[in-house]
Amino acid sequence: MSGASSLLDGLPRPNDRRLAIRVTPDALRRIRSRHPWVYDRSIESVNHEDGVPGDVGIVFDKNRKFAAIGLWDPNSPIRLRMLHVGDPTTIDAAWFAERIAESVARRQVIFDRHVGSGRAVHGPGYRAVNGENDGLPGLIVDVYDHVAVIKLYSEIWFPHLRGVVDGVLAATKADTIVLRLARNLAERDTFGLDDGDVIVGEVPEGPVLFTEGDLTFEADVQTGQKTGHFLDQRANRMHVGRLAGGKRVLDVFASTGGFTVHAAAGGATSVHAVDASGPTLEVLQRNLDHNADVPALVECKITTNVTDAFDALGQLSRAGRKFDLVIVDPPSFAQTAATVGRARAAYAKLTKLAIGLVEDGGILVQASCSSRVTATDFFDTVTEAAEEHGATFTELRRTGHDVDHPVTFDEGEYLKAGFWRVEPGYRGKRS
Repeated sequence: MSGASSLLDGLPRPNDRRLAIRVTPDALRRIRSRHPWVYDRSIESVNHEDGVPGDVGIVFDKNRKFAAIGLWDPNSPIRLRMLHVGDPTTIDAAWFAERIAESVARRQVIFDRHVGSGRAVHGPGYRAVNGENDGLPGLIVDVYDHVAVIKLYSEIWFPHLRGVVDGVLAATKADTIVLRLARNLAERDTFGLDDGDVIVGEVPEGPVLFTEGDLTFEADVQTGQKTGHFLDQRANRMHVGRLAGGKRVLDVFASTGGFTVHAAAGGATSVHAVDASGPTLEVLQRNLDHNADVPALVECKITTNVTDAFDALGQLSRAGRKFDLVIVDPPSFAQTAATVGRARAAYAKLTKLAIGLVEDGGILVQASCSSRVTATDFFDTVTEAAEEHGATFTELRRTGHDVDHPVTFDEGEYLKAGFWRVEPGYRGKRS
């Protein structure tokens, strides 16, 4: 493996043994409809009880005919993670490389947008592999300019990581690869690998710079949240930039400033950014500095406030502040099924607080990244909260995942966002 560090030397090799697996009829139907997960309760039999993470498992139907192939995950309730359905095939490094190359090719529109960028000095940031949705369950690959970040959500990938690395290098043309490990792997054997290890190339000196549209951002690929940046809101951020000209903008849950930077560069007269994390807002300021050659951004008055979003919205309301464009992009509120009700209540509260700050005829942008809250539930919650508040809403736009975050099964859908015009009229809670 050219350029790979010795950190990979301790990885296990893929097992030559294949597991023969029988599943319930319902599970087989789901597999054939391309659902990527088989739960432990759906496994009827497996010929080797000592299967280890990453073993290739072959699913046979009741007539002992080949049905599908997956990777065995004995320490997870998701016992088998599916790779292939249909005719028999060989799962090896070449197979993984082909899947990764196909996945990157599907992102061509991202590269086309980048080519049209007049300011682009660095390469684009994009998701090259979106786990189950690209047929590689539990595996994420994000690219920032010349650096690829591989994030593992399951230990099934350790025996196959060498092949994945080769495939990522070939498909993305990256010269550096950073490994990130999900929290659920902290108690597993990671074979001497740690979160943030540079497994190919050189350790980046500081954040990695990349472009989003015409703008430059930084990604902390070794210690930052996710893989260093939230790439999934790209399309919504760029649309906010197109809407922001001449507007006063409020960015709540501003994080590292994606919406703030796009709004300022799009001609906003002012942006007020709110986040509970001071260090995160310091990154926001650096992202502004990376774009200091954009005249509109320089002319925009930008202020920040380190405080809880709910508190900030209340303070701004009591101060009588108004904005032409209010963006509310909170973190996930529903980590489990039991918290969905509380999540919907939080979205409703945010809607009511935010509406009171929107100037007549202004726009509210509100998003949810809670996969357990369906799109229907989210949009119903927001519109019902607006009606209860006494506002008249006109939906302008409803969005989901950008092209590099495809969704191929129900559980893979998490991001949803709406753009609403708050029409002139009565504003305040009905008696």
